[in-house]
Amino acid sequence: MSLAYRRALLKLSGEALAGERGFGLDLGVIHRLADEVKAVRQEGAEIGLVIGGGNIIRGTVASREGMDRVSADYMGMLATVINALAMQDVLERKGVDTRVLTAIRMEALAEPYIRRRAIRHLEKGRVVIFAGGTGNPYFSTDTAAVLRALEIEAQVLLKGTNVDGVYTADPHQDKNAEFIPEVSFLDAMVRGLGVMDANAFGLCKDNGLPINVFNINQPGAVLRILHGDRIGTIVR
Repeated sequence: MSLAYRRALLKLSGEALAGERGFGLDLGVIHRLADEVKAVRQEGAEIGLVIGGGNIIRGTVASREGMDRVSADYMGMLATVINALAMQDVLERKGVDTRVLTAIRMEALAEPYIRRRAIRHLEKGRVVIFAGGTGNPYFSTDTAAVLRALEIEAQVLLKGTNVDGVYTADPHQDKNAEFIPEVSFLDAMVRGLGVMDANAFGLCKDNGLPINVFNINQPGAVLRILHGDRIGTIVR
């Protein structure tokens, strides 16, 4: 099958790596997610990853509890590096050539983020994991994911969640929530659907970067989306 998207950016929450325990790292879950990424590479698609740090610490939550916001955000960025290194280790154990690029310089652990270097790694068939957020406080990893997707000229942003896509309300709390298979950027903003934070969503809208929101727990979903299957919700 031909690929509908040959270069994509996959955004995962830190909580996705924690599995049912809700915090820390669940290696079984990471192995399953790594298998999804490996399948994408075996099909010849180029893929970058951005992983949040919420399984370790969330800067916004820590700041609300009294911690200095800037310090809390930097701690959150370091948490994304921990998750990136965990994913890199598992991917490389599976034979997938991987590079971690960080927005905060830490050469002993990973390469500093340089756009041209990131693109070159992708062209060589390596999975690139972008860590450290944007390198600046007050910006979410959603914003970092959109920014990196635009910089590497990804054709789609894949947002992996624990629900099947975008709903009119939280399906875990409202049994009457309706699934939305496709929605425009403008309609999503007017209806307040909360696809991602406002800064990130605005960047996607302004640059015409489509967002595919899907359930990351559905086996083979990432590869099927890249082949053009309609899975989850497409926002464009």
